[in-house]
Formats: sequence, structure tokens, C-alpha cells
Amino acid sequence: MKILIADDELVSRRMLQALLTMWGHEVISVEDGNAAYEVLKQAEAPRVGLLDWVMPGRDGVDVCRAIRRDRPEPYTFMLLLTAKDAKENLIEGLESGADDYLIKPWDPNELKARLRTGQRILQLEDRLVEARETMRFKATHDHLTFLLNRGVIIDLLERELVRTVREKGCTVVMLADLDHFKNINDVHGHLVGDEVLREVARRLLGSARSYDFVGRYGGEEFLLVLNNCDTSHALARAEEVRKAVGSLPIQTERGPLAVTMSVGVISSKEWLGRGAQELLCEADAALYRAKASGRNRSELASPKTPQEGSLLSLT
Repeated sequence: MKILIADDELVSRRMLQALLTMWGHEVISVEDGNAAYEVLKQAEAPRVGLLDWVMPGRDGVDVCRAIRRDRPEPYTFMLLLTAKDAKENLIEGLESGADDYLIKPWDPNELKARLRTGQRILQLEDRLVEARETMRFKATHDHLTFLLNRGVIIDLLERELVRTVREKGCTVVMLADLDHFKNINDVHGHLVGDEVLREVARRLLGSARSYDFVGRYGGEEFLLVLNNCDTSHALARAEEVRKAVGSLPIQTERGPLAVTMSVGVISSKEWLGRGAQELLCEADAALYRAKASGRNRSELASPKTPQEGSLLSLT
């Protein structure tokens, strides 16, 4: 475990460093509170800080307060080393954000026991953070493909359209649907269908830029939101995405399967003032035309093209 020692007394600092090193810890040693704060606020900071209460610059209590304010995560276990043993002093130290304290002159066995307590607290904190992030991921991502789920991708689209209007930019929206996917499920089974969906999701992510959004819109439909993509490139980008999915067969437990995709494309610049739902409706109509024109193709929605029926019977 990486531990920071902050103590202005050279002898005390060296004794602590030698002891902690002998116990197998990696030690960083500084001699004042300002240096301690600079170390603890870094991204890869030690998870444990042994802070002398009285030292130049910030004292140990000030360091605790600043770290709790400026770097709440990941959690740092902070132990104050102090000769102050009055109850009011100890209360002040704990209320500043310190987790524990050790009265000087400290006993090595007591220090080791308190460090073990700190390790248990950090392990519990890490498990809680991991559980929280897992729950957050499940709430925002599709459980099968691990793409953004429908609610999140639409929310991001709405936010992106607002930003695009403010910055006078352009957002391209692609509504993609796998061709004849029902046949895959009927002939090969739903487990193979799930394999196909996961691989399609992987290929879609691989064809998108790091700052684009890719989500599962529903069933075998996917929604892509391309930031700062000009209208003149919209159809070409859709073709790149379509080919990324259909250029190679997908390997499944039943063998390789050829899978193609149809795409409806719309550019916000050509539909100024339209909201997310209206753009999705127009993209859906363009997707319908791609299906009706033979599938495995991309169609760009144009304000001059009247909206047509629904794609439900053509999937």
C-alpha cells in the first residue's frame, strides 16, 4: 500500500519511513502540509496519509479539510499524529475529516493495528464505489449489447441538438435496422440472435468516433448520434457504418452468418428547429425507404421528401 508521511521532524519522519518500508509499504515522505496537500490531490495519490498535526504551511487538520473538499474520490484514509490529547483537540481533528489519530509518542504495534483498520475501510469503500458504478452502468446501458440504452441515447440526442443550435453546428442521426433479423431468430434460435446483436454492437462502436454516441434503440434497431458531422458527409459516414457491419460474416455457434443493415440518416442542419422526436420520425421514414428499395443501403432524409409509412412490415 502507498502511504504518505507528512512530518516536519526529520527523526520522526525517518523512523516512520523505515518502519513502514519494513512492513512492505511504499512510502512518500514530505516535511510540510503544503507539500502533503500537493501529493494527496494527485490522481495517483497514496490512499493513506499519516499527517503530523503541527507542521509548517498547512497543518494536518487543514490538509484533511482541503483533501475532503477538493478530492473526495477515491477516498483517502488520513491519520493524525499529535501530542494533543485533550478531548476538544481530538474532536476538532476528527471533524476536520481525519479518520483516526495517534498520540505521540506512538507505539509501533498500535500504528500497525490502525493501518490495518484503514486498509479495511478502504477496501469497503472500493467495494461500495464498484457497486455504485455497476448499478449506474446497468441503469444507463443495454444489458445485452452494453450500448447506451434507449432512454439515455435519446436524452443525449436532445442535449446534442440544443448544443448544436447554440453553436450553429450540425448533428447527424442514424437509425439503423438489421435486415431479416427475424429469420435469424426463427432459423438459428434466439441465442444466436443475441450473438449477432452483440457483434453488431461491437462493430458499430468500432466504426464510431470516440465522441459519438451509439445506443440500442430497441430490438434489432440501433441509434447513432454523430457530433459535428457536416451534412455533406452524412451519407458517406452512414455507408461506412453499414459496411463495417455487413462486410464480413458474423461468427456464431451455428457458423458464420451474413448480416446486413439498412440505415436512415438525417442531418439537423437541414431540419433546423426540429426536436429529437421529429428527427427520429424522419430518420425512421428514411429507413423505411431504404428497406423498400432493397435493404442493405442508406437513405438520407430530405425536407423535400414526404414522410412515408412505417418500417414494421419490412424488417
